[in-house]
Amino acid sequence: MTAAVCAVLAGALAGCAAEDPDAGTNGVGKLPADKIQSKAQTAAHGAGTVRLSGHLVSQGRTYKLDMRLGPQGARGELATAAATFQLLRVGGALYLKADAGFWAREKNANPSKKDETSASKLVGKYVKVPATDPVYKRFSGFTDKDVLLNSLLGLHGTLTTGDRGTLDGTRTVRIAAGQGAGGTLDVSLEGQPYPLRLRRAGGAGEVRLTDWGKPVEIQAPADSQVVDYGKQITIGD
Repeated sequence: MTAAVCAVLAGALAGCAAEDPDAGTNGVGKLPADKIQSKAQTAAHGAGTVRLSGHLVSQGRTYKLDMRLGPQGARGELATAAATFQLLRVGGALYLKADAGFWAREKNANPSKKDETSASKLVGKYVKVPATDPVYKRFSGFTDKDVLLNSLLGLHGTLTTGDRGTLDGTRTVRIAAGQGAGGTLDVSLEGQPYPLRLRRAGGAGEVRLTDWGKPVEIQAPADSQVVDYGKQITIGD
C-alpha cells in the first residue's frame, strides 16, 4: 500500500515538474527579451487602433492622457497641472477644445483681464490649430499612433526577461531594460503579443495600452462648433 501511494505521488510530482509554463500561450515567453520586444512592436504597429491611458512626462511637463488612436486620426483628453483639454485629429486637421485659462495663457504667460475675456469666447468650441503653430507641434504627437508608439515602446539598455504575471486577467511576460532602470514593458501571452503596460525610464510615466483593434469613431466637429484662426492662433476682440 505504502509503495503504491509513493508511486502515485512520485508520478504526480513528476507531472508538475514537467508542466509547460507556456502551455496555452502565444509562445513569446520562450523568446529572448529582444525578440519579445520586436514581436510586441510588430503587433502594435499592425493593429489599426489602440487606447492609451496613464501619464507621461514630456519636455518637463506631466500630462495625464486618455487617447483613442486610429490610422487616420485620434480623439481624447489631456490634462496638465494647469488645464484639461480635448484633442481631436481628423486626417491632418487638429482641433483643440480647452477652457478660457488655457487660451489666455497661450497668448500671454501672465494673462490680463482682457486676455481672459477674449479667451472666454473660445469656451465650448473646437479651435482648428494651424499646422505651423507651436500648439500644433506640441500636441499633434499625442494624436499620431505610430509617432506615439515609436516614442514609447523603445526601452533603453540591455534587455532581460522578467516575471510572468497577469494584467486585467491576461497572462503577461515582462521585459526590462537596464534591470528596470531603462523601463519595463508587459507583453500579452494571449493572442497577439500586444504591449499592455509600459513603465518609462527615470519615472517618466506609466501608460496602459488597451482596446487593440477595436473601432474608434473619428469625426470632424460640426462647422458651428469650430473656430478657425487661419495661419496663426491669435485671440482678439
